[in-house]
Amino acid sequence: MDGFARLIRRILVESGIPDATIFRKEKRELPGFFRPTKQWDLLVVVDGNLLVSIELKSQVGPSFGNNLNNRTEEAVGSATDLWTAYREGAFKEIRPWIGYLMLLEQAPKSTNPIGVAEPHFNVFEEFRDASYAKRYDLFCQKLVRERLYDAACFLLSERVGGLKGKYSEPSAELSFQNFASSLTGRMIAYAKIRPGRNRQDLIGNR
Repeated sequence: MDGFARLIRRILVESGIPDATIFRKEKRELPGFFRPTKQWDLLVVVDGNLLVSIELKSQVGPSFGNNLNNRTEEAVGSATDLWTAYREGAFKEIRPWIGYLMLLEQAPKSTNPIGVAEPHFNVFEEFRDASYAKRYDLFCQKLVRERLYDAACFLLSERVGGLKGKYSEPSAELSFQNFASSLTGRMIAYAKIRPGRNRQDLIGNR
């Protein structure tokens, strides 16, 4: 995950964002509406404007089910909290770009079909016999389609191969390229319209 965080940082800088405005290790708190603050995994704040908020999550077994439920509740709650705070004027007028990246261990327990409990009502059909990996895929798709996040990325990586940078992308819609393209497009657009600055000024002495 640190490798992807470094790559995202490089993409931001190459898009014209000053490196000093990218926060990964510290100063990652943002005000919320339902709670005082929420600590995001990566932020970009330029000229007092919140430009980017990204959640970078990973999961290694064995408790795939419990972790999936926790990640789902956390991601939906964090986005809802941020957008409500934005609506209420917590940030400046520029609409932030929000992203979600999930890296899951590729293992039999995460990729084999599993059942669901339906004691009273039927679950949505797409969840029937879906593995935890498939559930994560559906989850990330819905985060974007419901407009909670501007882009999401879902990756699978084996425990050993992942240490060598190997990963797979189950869904083209949730590929890292799509994620990066969405982010880059928003940052280049901001670089062009930043008040009183041209793109070279924005890039500065990086």
